[in-house]
Amino acid sequence: MTKLPDAERLCAELLKPLKPMVGPKTAMIGIYTGGAWLAERLHARLGIAAPLGLMDIAFYRDDYHAQGLHHDPKRTKIPFDVNGRELLLVDDVLFTGRTVRAAMNEVFDYGRPASISLVVLADRGGRQLPICAQHCGARVEVPSGMRLRLKRDAAGNLALALEPEHAA
Repeated sequence: MTKLPDAERLCAELLKPLKPMVGPKTAMIGIYTGGAWLAERLHARLGIAAPLGLMDIAFYRDDYHAQGLHHDPKRTKIPFDVNGRELLLVDDVLFTGRTVRAAMNEVFDYGRPASISLVVLADRGGRQLPICAQHCGARVEVPSGMRLRLKRDAAGNLALALEPEHAA
């Protein structure tokens, strides 16, 4: 059985390299669902002045026509001007890179940031696009046929879990 890193510890460790990056032009956007949970935690602890943005990239996915919606879409909320911002784009697990590509497409519909840095809790490899995280909590080997998910319990505690790929 694969031993997974502690998500709470990884979240705390991500704060160290991010703290010096926070300035007056910094803003953060979390990608639903796991990335939004992580972004809520990081945003509060980093003291970023701009309100937290949350994004659902379902309609921007390149497989939307084939997959359709597998969940109840959330509303994207970006309550700040994206133009000229130094964005921290937050997701839970980096895999193929397609979610990040979709998120960047949506960001540019809101404006032109000065920069975008990708922050992820875990990178499981398997990229299909040339995308990498600037800040990563851990690299995790995931067995074939499994997916890595971030879960949150009723108390708000985060934990990484493996589940079969076909589970939603």
